[in-house]
Amino acid sequence: MRPKTRNRPIRLLAAACAALAAVTALSACGDSGATGGKIKLSLGLFGNFGYTDLIKEYQAAHPDVEITERTAAYSDHHKNLAAHLATGAGAADIEAIDTGYVAQFKATPDKFVDLNTVGGDKLKDRWLSWKWAASLGKGGQQIGYGTDVGGLAICYRRDMFKTAGLPEDRDAVSALWPTWQAFFETGKRFQAQAPNGVKFMDGGPTVLNAIVGQAPVGYYDQNDQIVVGSNPALRQGWDLVADAVKANLSAGLLYSTPQWNTGFTQGQFATVTCPAWMMTKIKDQAPDTAGKWDVAAVPGGGGNWGGSYLTVPKSGKHTKEAAELAAWLTAPEQQAKVFTSKGLLPSVPSLYDDQKITGYTNPFFNNAPVGKVFTDAAKKLNPQYQGPKAGDVQTEFGNAMQRVEQGKQDGAAAWQQLVGDVAKIK
Repeated sequence: MRPKTRNRPIRLLAAACAALAAVTALSACGDSGATGGKIKLSLGLFGNFGYTDLIKEYQAAHPDVEITERTAAYSDHHKNLAAHLATGAGAADIEAIDTGYVAQFKATPDKFVDLNTVGGDKLKDRWLSWKWAASLGKGGQQIGYGTDVGGLAICYRRDMFKTAGLPEDRDAVSALWPTWQAFFETGKRFQAQAPNGVKFMDGGPTVLNAIVGQAPVGYYDQNDQIVVGSNPALRQGWDLVADAVKANLSAGLLYSTPQWNTGFTQGQFATVTCPAWMMTKIKDQAPDTAGKWDVAAVPGGGGNWGGSYLTVPKSGKHTKEAAELAAWLTAPEQQAKVFTSKGLLPSVPSLYDDQKITGYTNPFFNNAPVGKVFTDAAKKLNPQYQGPKAGDVQTEFGNAMQRVEQGKQDGAAAWQQLVGDVAKIK
C-alpha cells in the first residue's frame, strides 16, 4: 500500500534537503552558463578575424571555457549590435566594432564594460596612441581593445597585367601610379588590351574608400558635423572615380557583397584597393589564384581603411571572463599570429620592428614583402577623425557610386543626391 499522508512531511523535508544540496553545488561552481560547469563565451564578428586557431589555443589553456563565433555581414552586424544594446539582450559576450562605427558606440559607454576598470589602464601602451584614443568615451571610459589597423596598398593580378602589356614586377607597377590620376591613366592602358571580360578595378566604391581614407578630413569635422558637401578633397576624389567609371574601367561591384566575392573567384578585375585585411578576403574567395596576385604601393602614399575593436557589452553573463579573452586576443603575441596567418596588420607598434613581422612574405601574393609594406605604411599613418555615423556615411557613398555604375545617374547628379542623403544621417 502507498504510505499514508502522515509520511508526507518527511518526504517534503527530504526533497527540500536535496534541492538545497543542488543549489549549494551550483553556487560552489558559480554561474557557469553551460552544462558540465563550462563558461560559455560568444564572439560577435564580421568577416574573418583569424581567431579560429587562437580560440582552440585559448580553450586548451582554459578547459573551463567554451567559445563560439557568430559572424554576420558588415552592416547587419553593426545594426544588430545597436538593437541588442538598446534592448539589453541578444548581444554576444564580446562584440567586434569597426573603426567606422566605433564613434557611434563609444557615445553610449554605459552599455559596455569600461575596460580600464578591469586592467585595461595597465595595457594601454600596447597600442598605437591614436588607436587607443579612438575608442575612449567622453568620460575616459575605454569600450574596446584594438585589433588591427587597415593601412593601404594595391593588390593586382600579375598575369592580367602581363596580358595587357603592363609590367608585372611590383616595384615597376608601383612606379606606374604615384597619384590617383596616374592610377586611372594606367587603367586606360590596361583596358585597351585587357583579357576578355576583365576590368581594371573591382568597383568605384572600393577605390573611393581609399581616396577618402587619405584625406586630412573625411566625412566629419572634429565637432562631429558631417562635412561631405563642403569637403573639396572628397568631391575631387568622387569626380576622379566617377570619370574612371565613365571610362569603363570598373567591374561595377560593391565591396562585401556576394557579387563582389564572385568577382574574385571568376577573375573579373585586375586590381583592388588593398588594406591589409583585404589579403585574407582575396585568399578566402579565390584560393586557386595563389601566386597570380601581388602587392604594390597605393597611389598618394599612406592612408587607412578599416581596423576594429573588441568590446564587452555589460549585458553579458560573464563580463570578467569576456574581458580577459578580449585582452588575450588583442595581445601582441596573438596579433602577430593573426598577421602571419591572415594578414591583418597589428595595431601594436612594438611589432613594427620585429623581424618576424617585418620580414614576413606572403606566398599567396607571389612572396610579396607584406610585412615591410604594411608596417612601413603604419608608421607613416596619420589617423583621420571618425564621426559617430562614419560607417553609415560610407555606405551611402557606396550606394551613390553604384547608381553611377549602373547608369541610373551621372556623377554630378549622384553627388548631389549623396550630399542630401548624408545630411539626413543623425
